[in-house]
Amino acid sequence: MIFVRQYLYSAWLSAAILAILSISCFPASFAETQSQQLGIFDSHSDIGVVLHPGSADYEAASATYTLTASGANMWFAEDDFHFVWKKVSGDVFLSADIAFSSDTGNEHRKAVLMIRQSLDAGSPAVDVARHGNGLTSMQFRLTPGGADHEVEFNTVAPQRVRLEKRGDYFYAFATGPKSDQDGKLQPTGASIKLALTGDFYIGIGVCAHDKDATTTAVFHNVKLASLSASAAKPILWSTLETVPIASTDRRVVYAAQQHFEAPNWSRDGSFFLFNQDGGIWKLPAPAGAYPDGTTAIPARINTGSQVKCNNDHGLSPDGLTLAISDSTTLGKSLVYTVPLAGGTPKQITSTAPSYWHGWSPDGQTIAFTGQRTVDGKLDFDIYSISVNGGEEHRLTTAPGLDDGPEFSPDGQWIYFNSERTGHMQIWRMHPDGTQQEHFISSETNDWFPHISPDGKSMVYISFEAGVTGHPPDKDVQLQVLSLADKKTKVLAALYGGQGTINVPSWSPDSTKVAFVSYEYLLVEPRD
Repeated sequence: MIFVRQYLYSAWLSAAILAILSISCFPASFAETQSQQLGIFDSHSDIGVVLHPGSADYEAASATYTLTASGANMWFAEDDFHFVWKKVSGDVFLSADIAFSSDTGNEHRKAVLMIRQSLDAGSPAVDVARHGNGLTSMQFRLTPGGADHEVEFNTVAPQRVRLEKRGDYFYAFATGPKSDQDGKLQPTGASIKLALTGDFYIGIGVCAHDKDATTTAVFHNVKLASLSASAAKPILWSTLETVPIASTDRRVVYAAQQHFEAPNWSRDGSFFLFNQDGGIWKLPAPAGAYPDGTTAIPARINTGSQVKCNNDHGLSPDGLTLAISDSTTLGKSLVYTVPLAGGTPKQITSTAPSYWHGWSPDGQTIAFTGQRTVDGKLDFDIYSISVNGGEEHRLTTAPGLDDGPEFSPDGQWIYFNSERTGHMQIWRMHPDGTQQEHFISSETNDWFPHISPDGKSMVYISFEAGVTGHPPDKDVQLQVLSLADKKTKVLAALYGGQGTINVPSWSPDSTKVAFVSYEYLLVEPRD
């Protein structure tokens, strides 16, 4: 179901205050104290276990650094590389053109822009890593000694990359795909939250991904500076990502300076659906291990006269029909079905508001959330109705909000979220509304359970305990739960909420989940 979006720019307001106070993260002598030997950096050192000592050379005329390093890896729990660094504080950016000096070596040798808490191996850190094979990603370690994870970019081998720290948030930028020749840095959609304390280290690094070998990378036109606070209004960017439940390493599929929400994955895995500007849009899914360097363009599906679609939509079991929730006719949401190829929508529910959430495995029944007046009381409950319309059947009667109904693949259960215990939790019941049971208990507010096609896992979104409803602009977590033993783990921690994962978004092979994350970025020149 959809709520009114509230733009709470607390970070922006803080930045405006800082701008007024003219606070800088660098000492006044920063420009005058640059090392002639290492340019803008203070020193260099090996991090972790390195069999062959690394080296760093600087050429002032071209602002070029050449690093040679060994190191087994910069991944999982390993943290072995050569690092050229400066100790700073506050909000900063670092950018560079990156190239390897040779095509030989391990395909996952890495050249990175990095910010880390300390020079100790295993320190919390964020980096933009360019691999030898062109794969580029934002890597991050959130806890001391923890494992690295990543958000993979949807462009291969960008010439120039930038790492930006604003408060506790880190953002990655890169030059565009091969089809984009302007060479401008653009948001990649990759971002992460990590709170660093006091001073920290920023710099460039290289790892051979082979403890017995060395590799060399060249960093050209390297720029490091503080980020000035700004009173300008930040602009929303939306990013469609996927995450495997096995590795939890994320991948950017599509990022745009738009507000889009709620991805569905097609039944054959070839495309995604999402809502934007009152329409439903279709986006081809990247083929192969990595994108080919071109950018997929979403296309709007013809939904006839229904042009105010919200984020409650999804495909029929055979993948040929799309259920939408739209408010064009009454100003409040009704449920319709429309051919996936486009056409005239068929109205299913007659009473508003109604928000689609689930389709029975046989394709004959739709589950939805509706707000109705029953016995003089207005309440949100879960209902079912034939795909052909007709009489709706009320399935929940408990006071308070019930929402997000979704059928299990075997058709034996409807999973949903309910606040009947005092805060939002995951429940389930049989399709006729019987045997309603509290399925999992947690301290967080849990919404929108989605069951994997193989019936083995459930993904849902968790808001912090004090959050009411499912608003936008919140730090949230995607949790995945094994239905066999109810064990959970965090798939992703991100900035989002409303629009992130309102509807079913599992890949057809049950290995990945699609979701939307959000960023607020200043529109300013970046180099």
